[in-house]
Amino acid sequence: MIAATTKMKLSVMVVFFFMNNFSFIEKDKKFLLGLARQSIAYFLQYHKPLEIDEKELENYSPTIKQKRGCFVTLTIDNELRGCIGCFESNKPLYQTIIEMAISAAFFDYRFSPLSKEELEQIKIEISILTPPQELKYNDALDLLQKLKPLKHGVIITKGNYQATYLPQVWEQIPEKEEFLNSLCLKAGLPFDCWKKEKLDVKIYEVESFKE
Repeated sequence: MIAATTKMKLSVMVVFFFMNNFSFIEKDKKFLLGLARQSIAYFLQYHKPLEIDEKELENYSPTIKQKRGCFVTLTIDNELRGCIGCFESNKPLYQTIIEMAISAAFFDYRFSPLSKEELEQIKIEISILTPPQELKYNDALDLLQKLKPLKHGVIITKGNYQATYLPQVWEQIPEKEEFLNSLCLKAGLPFDCWKKEKLDVKIYEVESFKE
């Protein structure tokens, strides 16, 4: 019991630390957005990932070297053109952004690889995640009550099925039931399975910035 309590306290402390060290200065944001675009352009031309000399990072805050999960989202005329990310990473943030930007542009199975013409049209958004935390709930009604639109990113898992929506998706799907219905379908599950079965649910928050 002591060990379990200690583990829970440490988990809360980790989330508290990230939530209170979760701000990127404007200079860092511009650098990371530029890095994402440069990575896509470099891969488009040379078919290999961009490499960064860490000396180039000396003028930026240590925040860009934190080991954080992130998503890179590409849009053209406000329509999704690619979105790939990871919930956690064992690499520095700037390196993870390079990898996610390339993946969003060229390896999102929902889209064909980005073309040279499209490179000039895309807008890039980066979302930096807090560590996902289990959301404990009793039933479907309790789940609805605990979700916070525009604040919570949500991960649902059932067996080998999993999907997530970033907090920004609440802007398109503001109703909680519709949000969960859509998320279940994205995971390949029946739209109403969250009402009938107990899913594993995790939540996270993001700091997002875009071009």
